[in-house]
Amino acid sequence: MVVPFQLAGEEIAPGQRKVLQLALAQLYTQSPLTVPLEVVHGKQAGPVLLICAAIHGDELNGIEIVNQVLRRVNPARLKGTLIAVPVVNVFGFIHKSRYLPDRRDLNRCFPGSEKGSLGSRVAHFFVDEIVNKCSHIIDLHTGAIHRANLPQIRAQLDCDITRHMSESFGAPVILDSSIRDGSLRAVAESRDIPVILYEAGEALRFDPVAIKAGTRGVLNVMRTLGMLKPTVTKARMNPMIAKSSAWIRAEQDGLLHLRARLGDRVSKGECLGTITAPLGTELCEVIAPKGGIVIGCLTMPLVNEGDAVYHIASFDEMKQAEISVERFVDELDIHPQTL
Repeated sequence: MVVPFQLAGEEIAPGQRKVLQLALAQLYTQSPLTVPLEVVHGKQAGPVLLICAAIHGDELNGIEIVNQVLRRVNPARLKGTLIAVPVVNVFGFIHKSRYLPDRRDLNRCFPGSEKGSLGSRVAHFFVDEIVNKCSHIIDLHTGAIHRANLPQIRAQLDCDITRHMSESFGAPVILDSSIRDGSLRAVAESRDIPVILYEAGEALRFDPVAIKAGTRGVLNVMRTLGMLKPTVTKARMNPMIAKSSAWIRAEQDGLLHLRARLGDRVSKGECLGTITAPLGTELCEVIAPKGGIVIGCLTMPLVNEGDAVYHIASFDEMKQAEISVERFVDELDIHPQTL
């Protein structure tokens, strides 16, 4: 028999959904600041999945993904519990900023402390009130400001459950990514909670491709975990696991003219763009030091020497990786120019 779900002193009955506002802190005016979330508690037992977005306050695609997933989940047919937190870093969200007011990165503050800095207190609150209630986590991100990412999953794949979640999501690329100290992934893994991180699009933008792929991916994982009824679909594509990735950096200051796009396959020695002076004089070419698939790129034309321009992922089977990206584009009915 499924019992009511308890969260932050609230009780959600089986087959019920409830919107909560968890008191987080206060503004300088003493006005309360709350974290909005929704809990959908199924009538049947199952996993407790957390989907969260905007740990970096300017990363907006995940907010819309959370909302679209919620519209597709019926508590009467759900097995387990869905905790949906569209905005974790409400301070950064209010100011359209990646950071907290003290310029700390919230995703480097976990697990936090009840008596520490603002970031540490927010992290501690989130872990204590929400993370500790979960059995699985999907953390939704975008690229930084002026940097766009091809839809991709980042996870530590030595955990079988994490690997299975990553593969079932349906993004064309998976990065077997080491865990950074202070991140949500780090604190979740330390508690044996499998977590995958979805990256797509860029900050302060709604990207229809990123949102559509992310919504589909979260629902895919929920079906894999047995939370939703399986659907009869065509064979799912096999995502490619990158063996390595690296950023190509600008060698001159100037104006960047990109040639390669997200999802393009590039070869070692290929010219991916040029950097020119304001009067049009070509200063240098951006050359690929190795072959791979473009999974991230700068969207701001103004560059300084050393700025990251292209993120290239390398694969053991390059042709298969190219096919995986092309199939991803076809399945989402996306014209390549939008990538």
